[in-house]
Amino acid sequence: MENFVLILLAISIGYFINRLNIFPKETPAILNQFVIYISLPAMILLQVPKLTFSMDTLIPIIISWSVMSISVILILLLSKFFCFSKQITGSLLLVSILTNSSFMGIPIIHAYMGESALAYVLVYDQLGTCIALATYGTFIASYYSNKNQITFKIITLKVITFPPLISLVVALFLTGIEFDPIILKVLSSFANTIVPIALVAVGLQLQFKLPKEEIKPFSVALGVKLIFAPLIAIAISKLFSWENQASIVSIMEAGMAPMITAGAIASIAGLAPRLSSAIVGYGILISFFSTNILYRLVGYIITIFYIYL
Repeated sequence: MENFVLILLAISIGYFINRLNIFPKETPAILNQFVIYISLPAMILLQVPKLTFSMDTLIPIIISWSVMSISVILILLLSKFFCFSKQITGSLLLVSILTNSSFMGIPIIHAYMGESALAYVLVYDQLGTCIALATYGTFIASYYSNKNQITFKIITLKVITFPPLISLVVALFLTGIEFDPIILKVLSSFANTIVPIALVAVGLQLQFKLPKEEIKPFSVALGVKLIFAPLIAIAISKLFSWENQASIVSIMEAGMAPMITAGAIASIAGLAPRLSSAIVGYGILISFFSTNILYRLVGYIITIFYIYL
């Protein structure tokens, strides 16, 4: 219960600080940078070495990339069907595909499933979402904005210099090694900052403006992200007969809100900034409740898939 109180309180604090203009406009970016450069690497170094490598470790990777790939196809088809502009299509290809697997995924899944699930969250986030952000996200923003030329060198540099990914590589080499208690204490202290700081940053960036003309792409975006994506994850779990913690974490991650960074990238690239912000803002708010429903129903839904498919 205390985890949900923390989530609500931290997001509310961020939101009202933003409304009252207490902190500088750069505050969300600074907080996000702290999480990306300090908190998240610390959590990776703390949790990933505890992983016992097996097929379960691959499940989050397979599901994350499968969900993103199928969702891209669906967004392209729906954008063509509804005659969305190039800018709106580019926006949806960012905010409907890239999931909030760390800033929202970590605190929410920790609240539902405990600390033992965090290793799978980090695998989903680092080997799925983060690599996609650095590669796919860079390409989409460049291609649909026509502002910058995308090159293989740019993508490669973004991937290999991403701090959490560097931490993941280091952590994988440390698998099975027991850390000194002092090191564990230091890593734990920094890792524990990820939830309050990340969620305050989420609150600071919440936008709820939604013009009437953008209701259709808005509905398409959240329908794909919050409903279709977790259903894909469930179907894949059924296909491979996965019924374990790794698959449940992956299903939950697939149903998380749109990634805040994806919305920021869309805005910077000029891809329907107002729409992108609204999708992220409302998506975070709705997903707080939809993930609760998803977690409660996931076992029942998997059972239905096994009976009827």
